[in-house]
Order: sequence, then structure tokens, then C-alpha cells
Amino acid sequence: MSNIFCEVSKYVMIVLFALYTYECFAVFRRKHTKEQQNIIFYRQNVWMFALHLDAYLVLLDQTKNWGIILFYGIQVIFFISVIVNYKVLYKNASKLLVNNMCMLLAIGFIILTRLSVERAFKQFGIAVAAMFLALVVPFMIKKIRFIRKMTWFYAVIGLVALGVVAIAGAVSYGAKLSFTIGGITLQPSEFVKIIFVFFVAGMLHKSTEFKQVVITTIIAAAHVIILVLSKDLGGALIFFIVYLVMLYVATAKPLYFLGGLASGSVAAVIAYAFFSHVQVRVMAWQDPLSVIDNEGYQICQSLFAIGTGGWFGVGLNQGMPNKIPVVEQDFVFSAISEELGGIFALCLIMVCMSCFLMFINIAMQLKDGFYKLVALGLGTTYGFQVFLTIGGVIKFIPSTGVTLPLVSYGGSSLLSTIIIFAIIQGFYILKESEGKRNEKQKTGKQTGISTKTGKIR
Repeated sequence: MSNIFCEVSKYVMIVLFALYTYECFAVFRRKHTKEQQNIIFYRQNVWMFALHLDAYLVLLDQTKNWGIILFYGIQVIFFISVIVNYKVLYKNASKLLVNNMCMLLAIGFIILTRLSVERAFKQFGIAVAAMFLALVVPFMIKKIRFIRKMTWFYAVIGLVALGVVAIAGAVSYGAKLSFTIGGITLQPSEFVKIIFVFFVAGMLHKSTEFKQVVITTIIAAAHVIILVLSKDLGGALIFFIVYLVMLYVATAKPLYFLGGLASGSVAAVIAYAFFSHVQVRVMAWQDPLSVIDNEGYQICQSLFAIGTGGWFGVGLNQGMPNKIPVVEQDFVFSAISEELGGIFALCLIMVCMSCFLMFINIAMQLKDGFYKLVALGLGTTYGFQVFLTIGGVIKFIPSTGVTLPLVSYGGSSLLSTIIIFAIIQGFYILKESEGKRNEKQKTGKQTGISTKTGKIR
């Protein structure tokens, strides 16, 4: 009976996630009114909570651990609180961004509970703390205008934080990524990538003259070089691509972009020649089966897991994802593919793409040049990180050791991604508020009523 329940539940979860994913894109149909969109967002909440319940019932059935149900109940309260608080505090908030953030968090909690209940508890605690901050960030975006004037402050803080890690950071899988303070492990690069975007946006918003571009490029290169010296090559690649995209959009000069790609390609060849860490990753990517006992073991196990899962998965708690080293972090997508199936994994990619498209769409609609560049940079950061993670897991590109945002285990990654979502949410609220204000002004002019005094002109 237990096996039948597990088998049926995996198909139910696939259907629920497919319905949710479909409505991520269906909501943008032009014929939909505001009321119809709200109904779609409500249905998304229903699909999410139903999927979440189904998954935890399966985990309870498989593990007989009643503590899981208590953990599930606390999560439900958390998700309801997030949805309600955004609705009450910010009437103009993007419900799709809130829903997607909650859905990705829910999937992360589900798979982490299956892999390690202890780590799932820790991840949830960080998510709760991060959400308190996320609810404040949109208000700060609206009220605090001097953030665009702190350009060099962002650069100094970023370089110092990365430098401290490069000198005194703990080595993890061949790279210096983090340090520990009071028992709390922090990965500064996750937060520096946010202030790095603010730095680049501030510099290029002031001027796009050649001298300003050179100065900005030197500081940006310093960030990348420190990360390379720390052997955090995934982080270095994210910083590099984000800078290139922001530079191209700000200057509209293809020569800068092409020159950046050329110099990046040369730097990649040099890094391969001088860093054994890079050589190991490339070797494992080229032919993992030939080095399956050592360098290629992780990627081989990942591919075996994805292949075993097929389209529909083997079911929660029915696979062997723990055979993949560091599965909770870099290779969580493999665990999802194995137990929940290829269709579920494709839906996950589509939801991530929906978030990325929302980020870029918001950036395009912002009138303020500084905010536009920040939104573009943060959107590129998120989208490229998703690409690096999934691309490495499926052997499309060499593994870079970055996490899947909101899904993988990792406190620094989770906190920084929630902050990114909150910043973009703040921009969206600002855009909507300005749009409604302009509509009122137009209406006032058409009716002959002053919007400032309320008197007929």
C-alpha cells in the first residue's frame, strides 16, 4: 500500500507543478484583466500548497518520522505569512515573484528534508530570518535614495570582503569560499555580488565615457582576480558575465562586449594552465567515465541519477541521491531529477526562467537609469547562476561549484537570493506606484481637476 501511495503521489506532484508552471506564463496574456490575474495567482497558491502537502505525506509514509509533519506545519505557517504580509504591506507587489519565491523554497525544503532533515531545519531557520529582511527591503528602496551615491563604498567593501576570504578563508573542495565567525559560516562572495552590481550601476550611470569605463573595468577586474586567486571560479565567472552585460547595455557598444569576451577567453586558457583545480573540472567534463574512480565520480553519479529517474522519477525516498558527493548543494538538481522526474525538473527550470524574465521585464520598464542597471545586473546574476548550476549537473558545461538559488542547501546563497528577490520586488512596487500616479495625473488633466488641490481648474 505504501509503494502504491508513493507511486501515485509522484504523478500528482508532477501534474500540480506542471499546472503551476503553465500559469507562470499564462498570466501574461493580454486579454486577462486584473481580477483574472489575481485568480491565477490564487490557483498557483493552491497548486503549491497541494504539492507541498503531498510531498510531506510521502516523506512521512516512507520515514515514519512524525516530526516531519510538525516541520511541514511550521512551513505552511511561514508561506502563508509571506504571502499575506506582502499583500498587506505592499499592495502593488508582484504576486508572481512572491509565488515563485515560495514555490522554489518549498521544493528546496522538500528535497532537503528527504536528503538531510537536520540541514532542512537549518535552511528553514535561515529562510525565516531572511524573510524578515526581505519584507523591509522594498520599503528601503522606496525611501532611501542615497544608495546610488555610495559607489566607492560598494567597491571598497566588496574588495575587502573578498580579500579577507582569499587570505584567511577556509578551503572547501580546493577553493577558498568562506570563513567562520562565532560558529556561523559566511560566504562573502554571495553578498558581494549584490553590492558589485550596485557599484557597476553607479559608475556607469554617472558616465559612460572611456575614462569612466576604464576605471570601472579595473575595479571589476580586481573583484574577478581575487576570486580566481581564491579558486572560486564559479563566482569569478558570474562577476565577469554580469559586468559584461551591464557594460554593453549601459554603453550600447558591441566592441566592449566582444573585447570582454576575448579577454575572458584568454584568461580562461591561462587559468587552465596554472590551476590544477580547473584542469580537474575540465577533465571530469570531457570524459567522466574514463576517470570515474576519481575526478569524474561526482558527475558520473549525477548523470546516473538523472538517467535512472527518467521522465517521471522513482519517487520520493526511493532513489539513491546520497551517492552523489555534495548533493545538497551543487548537485541538488540531480536528486530532484532522480526522485521527482525529468518533467518535474523541466518545470523547475521553467519557473526559474519565469523569475529571470520577470527581472529583465521589470528592468526594461524602469525609467530611472540607475535602478534599470541594478535590476538588469541582479537579473543576470540570478539567471546565469541557474545556468551554471544546471549546466554543470547535466554535463553541458564543466561544473563550477555554484548552488541552485533558493533550492540548494547554503545559508549565504539563500539569504543573498532572497535579498535579490526583495530588491527586484522593491523596483516593481516603485514602478507600479509611479504608473498609478501618472494615470491619476492624466485623469486629472482630462477632467479638469487638479490632482494636487482637488479643485476644478
